[in-house]
Formats: sequence, structure tokens, C-alpha cells
Amino acid sequence: MAAPLLETRDLVKYFPLKSGIFRKIVGFVRAVDRVSFSIPKGRTLGIVGESGCGKTTVARLVLRLIEPSSGEIIFEGKDIARLGKKDLRILRRDLQMVFQDPQSSLNPRMTVKDIVGEPLMIHRGAKGADLRGRVQNLLEKVGLNPDHMYRFPHEFSGGQRQRIGIARAIALNPKLLVLDEPTSSLDVSVQAQILNLLRQLQSEMELTFLFISHDLAVIKHVSDHIAVMYLGKIVERARKQTIFEQPLHPYTQALLSSVQVPDPEYKTEMIPLKGTVPSPINPPSGCRFHTRCPFTSSICKATEPPLMEVGTGHFVACHSLKT
Repeated sequence: MAAPLLETRDLVKYFPLKSGIFRKIVGFVRAVDRVSFSIPKGRTLGIVGESGCGKTTVARLVLRLIEPSSGEIIFEGKDIARLGKKDLRILRRDLQMVFQDPQSSLNPRMTVKDIVGEPLMIHRGAKGADLRGRVQNLLEKVGLNPDHMYRFPHEFSGGQRQRIGIARAIALNPKLLVLDEPTSSLDVSVQAQILNLLRQLQSEMELTFLFISHDLAVIKHVSDHIAVMYLGKIVERARKQTIFEQPLHPYTQALLSSVQVPDPEYKTEMIPLKGTVPSPINPPSGCRFHTRCPFTSSICKATEPPLMEVGTGHFVACHSLKT
């Protein structure tokens, strides 16, 4: 089996909480706690979970936009968590990101030519007619009119602005694209267009995706494998078909039961979750889901379940599955 393009091993990120005149550390926000996954080249891993579960923090850690507290981030066999600034700058050509809000992620004082062309100038030294030609090609590739390169972001719709963000992300022919809720702020019809564009670009450019979303329908459409996160941890990870057809973790089952199907004759029983997501500052002992789980037992409150393989490529962290 070929080595994965990207792999994380026990990735941890704790944000310190400071208080008082001397800014003494009084606690930590345990945003990401021992998260491990891998993505083969040309495939898509979708990470799904409620708001605040740590999805976006994982995305930023993978790109080294924030520093991990511990753990490894292996990209093409190298631990990028240990790279210095010079090596990391070179690596950024291969790792790019598409942000959630296409409006705030684009500089309102820059034209589309400057926004899309900036990485080409910094990393490729492109300028003049060469730069204009490359920007034109990129805009055409994402379905925009190349003649609009001298317009500003506010002159475009939300979907068009996201296409500009995608054009900027693919300008350097990256190997990994991290997409943080890239369609959540768009209308449903525009969402479909952006998702189809991403799938087309992935096929043409042999891109590997780390796709972050809270929308299970979107995750199902784009992903090959899915990781379900809860309060900083992965509670289930498997192929897309396995997650949707045979979910084993109670949290995954509850998430899937909440998905609305556009068929009035289709009946499904929603699994209610009591309470709210606990604070990552003081997570529950044992299994972090036990405060909301309908199958909680004494071991769930005392011991944290490991993420164990229960089937081929199917990993679940749940005491109730042990035989």
C-alpha cells in the first residue's frame, strides 16, 4: 500500500488561558487532543462535527498556521511540525487553503489580478505579461471571466468570490488543498456549483483534499473517507459508505439521524442528544461523549475509550462495542 500524502499522529493543540496582572496560565482550552488520520494522494478526507469540536483547528495545524502543542504532521514523509521558517516557506507551495468566508478572505483593496497573482509573484517570480496570462488562465479554469481581473472583490457575488479564492489556492499547483467550510456561506444552488468545480479540479490536477464541514450532505458528496469529531477527538473514522450505512458510534448515529431527506414518504427516527457540548476547558472524564450518550455505563465515565479498528478501515472509540 502506498504511503499517504498527509498523516497526523497524536496531534494536540492546547490554547493557554491567562489571568491576572502577570498573565499567569490558569488553564487550557483542549481544542485538539491526540488526533490521528491519513489521506492517500488524490483522495478526500472529510472531517465533520458540531461547531467547536476542533475541525478548523485541525485544518490550521495541518498548514502550520498555528503551532501544535505536540504530535506529528507528516507530509510526503517529512514531519512539517518540525520544519524551520525557510523550509516551511518552500513547503507552502504544496499546501494551500480555501477559507469559509470568501468576502473576508480577500483583500478589498486589491484587484482580482493582484489577489490571484500574489502567490505567483512571491513563489514563481512572475510579472508583467507572464503574470497576466497566468491569472487569465486561472480565472478561466474556475469559471470566471478573465476580463474581470481588474475588478475588486466587492463587485462579485459570494459564489464568484469563492471562485477567486479557489483560483488563488490552485495558482501554485499545490498537492494538498485544505477546505474549511468552503460552501457554508453560499446559497444551495451555488454550493452545488462550487462542489462540482472542486471535484473537477481535483480530477484534473490530482489534488488531495482535507474537507472540513458540519454539513453531512456536503461531506457525503465530496469525501472518500470521513472522520467524525467530538470535543477535540475523532470518535469514528471509516470509508464514506461505511459511515453512512453502518455508523457505530452513538454520536455518529445521532448526527446522521438529523439529516433531512427531501422525500415526504421517507420516515426516519431522530436520535435526540440531551444537554449541550461540554466545555473544552474542562472536558468530562472518561469518554467525552458520556454526558450526552444514551448508552453510558460506569466504564464510560471512568476510562477514555481508544480509537480501535472494529472492521477493515473502520475505527471507533466506544466502550459499548467491546466484546
